Amino acid sequence: MLNAALPRQPASGVLYLHGFNSGAASPKAALMRAACAALGLPCAAPDLPHRPDGALNEAEDRLAELGACPLVVGSSLGGFLATVLAERHGLPAALINPAVAPARLMAGWIGEAFINPYHGQRFMVEAAHRRALEAMTPGRLTPAHYLLLLGTADETLDCRDAFACYRGARMILQPGGDHGFSVLADYLPAIFAHGGHALEAGRVAPRG
Repeated sequence: MLNAALPRQPASGVLYLHGFNSGAASPKAALMRAACAALGLPCAAPDLPHRPDGALNEAEDRLAELGACPLVVGSSLGGFLATVLAERHGLPAALINPAVAPARLMAGWIGEAFINPYHGQRFMVEAAHRRALEAMTPGRLTPAHYLLLLGTADETLDCRDAFACYRGARMILQPGGDHGFSVLADYLPAIFAHGGHALEAGRVAPRG
């Protein structure tokens, strides 16, 4: 386990941002809510719109409800959105297998139809998705903001891209870890330490 330096003040709450075509009922979102409940911290884990600009607007709205210095946690495309917020507002962020170049990834899905497995919404990826991601991509990154959790066997994203893009940030590499990062419960103490809070190991268990 890495020895993460703590921010100047403990996080005032936690905003969890799910990945593309996921939702607030996902296992990772449930874990984050449970961990926050154990610490008595405010937590927001909203269902985000499939359009990236709409998702970012929703995230900004929820961020404003969480006090002066929340911790932002994001998975996959949510990790990208968490990065946008961290750079805009100077916030600590924990990123789980973050999407590094989501506009490029989305370009390969234009015209493809999806059904959200958590709430059943049907939608199609359009060129507007890619343009929105391009427009919000930060021009530079501040490594000190970030803790990255990367699975070396991510079947969707190459962890080497994130390793290079966020060079200088605190990182945890999980050997054989998948894109869903199914061992997230084991790393909750590290995530909350990045936000200045001490969570006892094993205090929050995954469902199922």
